Amino acid sequence: MNAISKIPNHVAIIMDGNGRWALRNGLIRSNGHETGGNRIREIVEQCQEIGVSYLTLYAFSTENWSRPKEEVDFLMDLLIRFLDKELPDLKKNNVRLNTIGRISELPEKARNKLKSSIEETKQNNGIVLTLALNYGSRLELTDAVNKIIENVKNGSQKLPITENDINQNLYDPTLPDPELLIRTAGEMRVSNFLLWQISYSELVITEVFFPDFSKEEFMKAIAVYQLRKRRFGGLVNQ
Repeated sequence: MNAISKIPNHVAIIMDGNGRWALRNGLIRSNGHETGGNRIREIVEQCQEIGVSYLTLYAFSTENWSRPKEEVDFLMDLLIRFLDKELPDLKKNNVRLNTIGRISELPEKARNKLKSSIEETKQNNGIVLTLALNYGSRLELTDAVNKIIENVKNGSQKLPITENDINQNLYDPTLPDPELLIRTAGEMRVSNFLLWQISYSELVITEVFFPDFSKEEFMKAIAVYQLRKRRFGGLVNQ
């Protein structure tokens, strides 16, 4: 496969650096989150243009609840406003909205808006935009193991447990593993995001804060991915 056609089917992004971007620009953290949210449409459009089928964004982690209440409340309100603003274009552009995480623990207004938005786009068959909300990978794996235990108890699951059994009990077993994980803002860690699913993903870390993560920056990450040789534990010439 040549570099031009080597496009990842699934891209996952850890959208980091909103707060630091705001401070660097003499603004408050909420301004950074707002500007970062506005970048999402641009990235979705670029994914559609080059043929990415799945885009998963780390929007709110289980650890983010520890932030100041004012910031958490703002982020929940931002989610609602993002969905209100973007839903018409998501429908028009054939984007199917999806989510992973413990959605039942989100505030009622945000939860209901998310559910209704997912319902309104469920017939779309274009790119799948997944928002990871109240998401933590260790918790996802814990929840999967507990579901398997219950299935073993009620007789619907046989032993021994296989990798496929774990896959089928993740928050969304229909999502393929990402070929590419991008993290903005230069942090060299995966922060409890898709730990099971990114076992063989290519990692691209960019110093750019997410509010500055333009289409051009996204394509730079794609270009880095295209130069990688994915071995999956084997040899290049196999």
